[in-house]
Amino acid sequence: MKTEVDSLVTGLYVKADDLLKDSPQLAPWRPTVGITPLLSDAELVTLAMMQAMLGFTSEARWLRHARAHLRHLFPYLPLQPGYNKRLRKAAELIRRITRTLAVDTALWTDDVWVVDSTPVECGRSRETVKRSDLAGWAEYGYCASHSRFFWGLRLHLVCTLQGLPVAFALTGAKAEERETLLDLLAVEPQLSGERPGQTLIGDRNYFGREFETRLAELGIRLLRPARRGEAERAGSRLFQPLRQVIESINQTFKGQLDLERHRGRTPAGVVVRVLQRILALTAAIWHNDHTGRPVMRTLTVYDH
Repeated sequence: MKTEVDSLVTGLYVKADDLLKDSPQLAPWRPTVGITPLLSDAELVTLAMMQAMLGFTSEARWLRHARAHLRHLFPYLPLQPGYNKRLRKAAELIRRITRTLAVDTALWTDDVWVVDSTPVECGRSRETVKRSDLAGWAEYGYCASHSRFFWGLRLHLVCTLQGLPVAFALTGAKAEERETLLDLLAVEPQLSGERPGQTLIGDRNYFGREFETRLAELGIRLLRPARRGEAERAGSRLFQPLRQVIESINQTFKGQLDLERHRGRTPAGVVVRVLQRILALTAAIWHNDHTGRPVMRTLTVYDH
């Protein structure tokens, strides 16, 4: 197992380091005059991915573990305050590296996507809701899958059938799923522009004549189950097994990558913790693809 983790870490570090050498402007800003960090940005991103992959939700516990077991990979490790501060500033870099890995897989050109959103709970007590720095972004919402209300955010995901993240957004819990999807496609028009005839599979919440028309204008065909009162739609017999695919992708984030135990307390903290988990899944799929593993989304080979 250790060999597999070391292989993944080495591959990710090399990929991140090459990206930063080719595009140094992607590195978080720092003064030109000052002390050069002993932990490079590529090492920081790699360390952040390993934290999510190995299931450490506490930075303090993670750094203690890293000092005890990962010195052969990271000769220098910062103290917790420095690690937290640098990690929040590296959010955009993590996002760019995640996209670089995704594009470098055979799955990136898949002509079938699945779309869904999943809750990212941020607090339960009333005092937390009143005092949290997330107030105003986080809000009360309803999770139909678990028949419960929650206070927090929603992670909207567009993935391939193998679970490779293509696009994602973090919104308030009440954000309209259809509008969020259209915004994602508008921000990155090349996603649909480079894929004529793309098929998108969603649940009953992705409905509406105007919504489907706007997707069609982008060259995207929507498949979803019929809503109550609607005639049966094309491909309805496929939705039950495909729904399980969508739920299993969400479960990878929640059950294996501890999405609901992110422990973020500020907007920047929540964002980077969610990005860590998306990076971890993308890196695992990227490495599995390049090493020829039959199951792309498996994390168990990395001692998870």
